[in-house]
Amino acid sequence: MLRPLAGLAIVFLLGSAAARKGEVLVPDFAILPLPRAVEVGGDTYVDKGLVAAGSLPAGTIDFLGDTLGSFSSLMIEPGSWKREGDTYTGVLWTLPDRGRNDPEHGIFFDYRARLHRFRFRLTAPAGAATAASVTLTPDGGRELRDFDGKPFTGAEPGKGTRTEKGIVLPSPGKDTGAGKVSLDAESLQFTGDGGFYIGDEYAANVYRFDAKGELAGVIVPPRAVQPLDAKGNPDFTSLRPPASGRRNNQGVEGMALSPDGKRLFVMLQSALVQDSAPGDASGRTLTRVMIYDVSRTAVPPHPLAHYVVRLPAYDDGGKGGKPNRTAAQSEIRVLDDHRFLMLARDGSGYGAEGDKPIVFKNVLLVDTSGATNLAGAMYETATTPLTGEGGDLRADIHPASWQPLVNLLDPADLARFGLTLDREATSMAMLSEKWEAMDLVPALDPAYPHDWFLLVGNDNDFIAKHCVMDGQRCDSGIDNDNRILVYRLSLPDTRSTDASHHH
Repeated sequence: MLRPLAGLAIVFLLGSAAARKGEVLVPDFAILPLPRAVEVGGDTYVDKGLVAAGSLPAGTIDFLGDTLGSFSSLMIEPGSWKREGDTYTGVLWTLPDRGRNDPEHGIFFDYRARLHRFRFRLTAPAGAATAASVTLTPDGGRELRDFDGKPFTGAEPGKGTRTEKGIVLPSPGKDTGAGKVSLDAESLQFTGDGGFYIGDEYAANVYRFDAKGELAGVIVPPRAVQPLDAKGNPDFTSLRPPASGRRNNQGVEGMALSPDGKRLFVMLQSALVQDSAPGDASGRTLTRVMIYDVSRTAVPPHPLAHYVVRLPAYDDGGKGGKPNRTAAQSEIRVLDDHRFLMLARDGSGYGAEGDKPIVFKNVLLVDTSGATNLAGAMYETATTPLTGEGGDLRADIHPASWQPLVNLLDPADLARFGLTLDREATSMAMLSEKWEAMDLVPALDPAYPHDWFLLVGNDNDFIAKHCVMDGQRCDSGIDNDNRILVYRLSLPDTRSTDASHHH
């Protein structure tokens, strides 16, 4: 079941049409047999397929009495990952976002920002696939506090702000959450001292917390990224785009440290407002990744590197039409100083409104080594667009390159764990819409020392038939269960197990 490579032909992905053009016109399902590999700069990266899966009921109640929302981000606690025989265990921390909400009807809850703690157990015997399993046991959590010791709120800030330690932060001026800092948490990364970073959608800030969950510092993004109105004032609302900066609900969706802990990669979900082409949502492909040196200071003022990554665009009808959507990125995990895994996906699947087909959900291998560094340039320090005439990327700016590595849309692989891409299937669970969380942990396998497990988790948006939020009911018509998929990868020496914080 673990699919060792000995005696097996590795299929090299020559690159689907999606990889060549960055355009997905029909559903991009995996059809080549596993294991599948890509080669970048002489290094080979291998996807050995799905080896385990697990779920937690959507109606699970968390340590603060609210419905437990999964997983905008997740991470195995450094130092906790262990193997005994066929069983792996660790402490899993997961990050919910801003709580159940319905922006169209103005419904937001005063949801306190928190981390969830689980006992994580992966059983992956070498025999039949059916014996493999993931068990998630809720084990408390940690509530987050701002500089003043107050809880955060998930509530929409509108035009409201609050200043702490000289930093202007989003904060509802009245009603739900008034006087608290608004946080829509989307990305989580632990540091060697037990503290952690959290990436936010409202302000596109990265918040640095100590091991107790108390705010210790803020990485404020460059001016180009800050949501600003036409007069240059902060515009933190999630309900409409600002004049420039991060698009609403498209903030710091991906964030991760390099294995040596010295570089923090911070990535936006899709293009900044000034870099977006007018028209439909296919014009948001030019997103940014900023790299900070955190080896000397935990909250550096400026990135040392800043690159463009062109996201895939897709036809959400899957019928070969012109692309009308951007496959926004939902999480990253860094492999070395210039390569990282990036989860890009469509907006279809279980839990999504409408009945659009699932078209694209893929972990891409991104390489920044040939990309133009925009650090300190006008594209970072001002709101100058990356695009020239015609709305395309300026010819003198080279984006990072990428190749697809792990295609989540593998019907045969998913079926082994009771999952399907078919909306009409009744005997299996349909793959959910929002896969937003990833982590890498070593397989600790002496026979395959370069093998890793890639954990991929969904964000269920607190969708449950029996939902409670801040003491009030928030029921939905369906249960969108919390799920984690586990893939086995073989990664080159550039990321050695010894260098990892997990070892």
